[in-house]
Amino acid sequence: MREIRVRFSKTDRCKYISHLDLNRCMARALARARIPLWYTEGYNPHPYMSFSLPLSLGVESRCESMDIRIVGEMANAEIKRRLNDALPDGIRITDIYDDFRDSGEIAFSDYVFRLEFNDNASAFEKIKEALGSERITVEKKAKQGRRRVVKETDIKPLIDEYSLSIKDNGIVLNARLAAGNSKNLNPALLLDTLIKLTGLDYEWKNITRTALLDKDYKIFK
Repeated sequence: MREIRVRFSKTDRCKYISHLDLNRCMARALARARIPLWYTEGYNPHPYMSFSLPLSLGVESRCESMDIRIVGEMANAEIKRRLNDALPDGIRITDIYDDFRDSGEIAFSDYVFRLEFNDNASAFEKIKEALGSERITVEKKAKQGRRRVVKETDIKPLIDEYSLSIKDNGIVLNARLAAGNSKNLNPALLLDTLIKLTGLDYEWKNITRTALLDKDYKIFK
């Protein structure tokens, strides 16, 4: 038995597949591809599958990963070929390897936000002002005893760095956000907050996760 990491992209319509449905999709693809999986022991055996950092619904990614355990001598190149033949358009296996790091080392995620507004120049200035403010406050639902309360949280410290530009008739925001077990900023929450602060409605949007990094800003693999 050996454990391997499967890196894949999730784009186009597949960005609307939830994490739970992605688990089912991958399990079915592994079965159709006849990958010799290692199964847990016990009353209800199931294949071992572990995802490094679940992706938000509606967000594309070029750097997803799934760990599985296999038995036998099937080569990684053959596993990649079989899985790509079994997966739907929008999910592509990009790499498979044996030597990889623990997902607990993830500290940051890089995202590209692409937005279009009726007036991009005005939207650019408002988003720039919102990002440059000392605090970016959001309201989050929480529990206080048995009661549900709404608490204000400053997400500005969770934005490690960013750049903003106007390209191809739209606005491009590149942002490095806190990610992982201890601190994590949902990119959809950031976008919704910026839109609320600017008081604007976008005509089109797209969010893509481009990289996962450790605390030293090295690519996580």
